This record gives sequence, structure tokens and C-alpha cells, in this order.
Amino acid sequence: MIILPAIDIKDGNCVRLFKGDYSTASKVADDPYKVAEDFLNAGAQWMHMVDLDGAKDGKRINSELIIDVANSTDLKVEVGGGIRDMATIEYYLEHGIDRVILGSAAVKNQGFVIDAVNNFDDKIVVGIDAKNGMVCADGWTDKSELNYIDLAKQMEQIGVKTIVFTDIDQDGTLAGPNLEQLDELAHNVSCDIIASGGISNLKDIINLNSLNVYGAITGKAIYTGNLDLAQAIRIAGKVSE
Repeated sequence: MIILPAIDIKDGNCVRLFKGDYSTASKVADDPYKVAEDFLNAGAQWMHMVDLDGAKDGKRINSELIIDVANSTDLKVEVGGGIRDMATIEYYLEHGIDRVILGSAAVKNQGFVIDAVNNFDDKIVVGIDAKNGMVCADGWTDKSELNYIDLAKQMEQIGVKTIVFTDIDQDGTLAGPNLEQLDELAHNVSCDIIASGGISNLKDIINLNSLNVYGAITGKAIYTGNLDLAQAIRIAGKVSE
């Protein structure tokens, strides 16, 4: 299992949210460049970055900063937030980003996802964000009537190889990941699953590892000091190729 430490950008700042609520955004670091450097020094090989403003508004907002931070480090980087058209995908990939995450588009425009996968294959990741098992879009502000397992199966049929699953009710809470939903997801699709939301400590890393998921995103726990990133990476054991 790989560990993907996270940097979420809102209004140009490195922040974390509580349960996806934008009004709870709190700045967690002064310098995202230093944060990325610390991730690399801890042994990370991947970094997860999100344009929170972009996710809500459906367009690139903090993309220049995200690309600049990504290119300042030797980390591989995946980016999500506001990626709703091919031009945005191409923009990120042409500027050194390794994978892009499609979230709202997977719910609202599956034709776009099909085109993206056909053109960029495994550089396309789908983010499935759910509340009480139902998928949410537009920066988690719009709840759909689509179950997260059903969407995952649709994405698998399209040819998506990697899914980031976030239980919104766990995100930013340090209450632990939703192991039950993650286990169900992993048993229903063959896609690589990246767990996101609620990771608090090394026990959570061990529990996720036991599910044989591909990866785990951790953010708040690193910034609060609850989780030692270097230890988490060692425990996860498996590094990205």
C-alpha cells in the first residue's frame, strides 16, 4: 500500500476541511513548498493535491500554485478539483502532473470520463466522494441519488483503473476511515482503491493495509502530528513502482 500525503489549496493557502464543509477551512501550513519537501524527506513517493476552490466552482482556480509546488519536488503528483474538460486534463499533464482525478464529472458527464480514459488511460483517476453511501459532487455541495458502489462499477466498465474513495463524514475528523465501505468497494470492483478520509494514526494504516487497498491519503493527521508520515510509509510496506 502506498501513502499519499495531501495538500489541499483554498484561496492560495494550504488548508484542511472538516467533513467537507468549506466554512471550516483552517490553514495548516504557511509554505506548501516546504510541506512537499517534508513529504519527500519522509520517504513519500506520491503526493495528493486538491484545488478546493476549483472543485466548488468547476474550473481551475489554484492550478498555477499547484503546478509550481508539484514541480518543486521529485514527488509524483496526482491532482483533483475542478477538472471538467479535456483542456484542463491536458493542461495538468503537460505541466508535469502524473495523474488527474475526475470527481463531479464522473457523476454528471460520463461521456467525458470515457473520452479521458481513452486518451490518457491510467493517468485518469476517479474520485468518488460519498455521504451515507450516496455520491456527492461540486466540492461535496451537491448530493446525488447514486450509490457509491454503483458508480464504482460504472467506472470500472468504462476502463477506470484507480478510484479514490472518500467518506465525507469521516474526512477531517481523525475518527478513522470507513473500513466497512472500503472493504465493500474493494470486493465489488477490480480497480485499485485509494482510501481517503478520517485517517488518524498508525492503527488506521495497519487496518487499511489489511484490506489490501492500493493506497491511503492522509492529510490532517500529518499536520496535527497524530501520524508520523515516515512511520506510516514504513508500515504500509509497499511503495509505488
